[in-house]
Amino acid sequence: MSQMKNSQHSIKAIVFDLDGVYFNKGKAEFLSSLTRYGVEEASAKSVFLTSQQMADYKLGKINDDEFWAWAESQWNTGLSSHELIELMLDGYAIDERVMQLVQTVRRKGYKTLICSNNFPARIQGLKRKFGFLQQFDTAVFSYQVHAAKPSTEIFAELLRRSGCQPQEIVYADDKSTALTGAKDLGINTLVYIDFEKYCNNLQAMGVVVS
Repeated sequence: MSQMKNSQHSIKAIVFDLDGVYFNKGKAEFLSSLTRYGVEEASAKSVFLTSQQMADYKLGKINDDEFWAWAESQWNTGLSSHELIELMLDGYAIDERVMQLVQTVRRKGYKTLICSNNFPARIQGLKRKFGFLQQFDTAVFSYQVHAAKPSTEIFAELLRRSGCQPQEIVYADDKSTALTGAKDLGINTLVYIDFEKYCNNLQAMGVVVS
């Protein structure tokens, strides 16, 4: 479940996904909470996970107000855009083990990076709630660069900003489909299944994790 490149390059940077890796709670809790406002599960998922509007939102083609006004027109919760955003943020929680790993590898001299398909309200809200961005050297968000995983474009921007060669980076995502662009550029990739296996995989690549 991984792609590791053999070369003389040692790992210098570790890329963390947010949903499903750094944050172990979030989307599922939000979708569940919407049902308390009479939203059917199928509608909650289609609007928030698979709609063209969400895809455009993550690419920066529409803004916060436009997306959440449209979402409310589909859901009819009676909540304002601000209230919907706060409801979404309420469901998020950091995986403390991953946070500690980020801090540890950074102390060991590795660059810590983020590559995430995301939208402004979520990033700004999570920044306000957790202050998590200060733990990372570089963060690339789809809405800022108008490109989303698994495209090579977003990973090329990550390489540019990090100042690292592809073989010097390892990237893990809980969705294997998100890795293809990184693989195409020669970045080391891992499917994030659970924390222990992730740490073992990093150690096998020579990363000091403790």
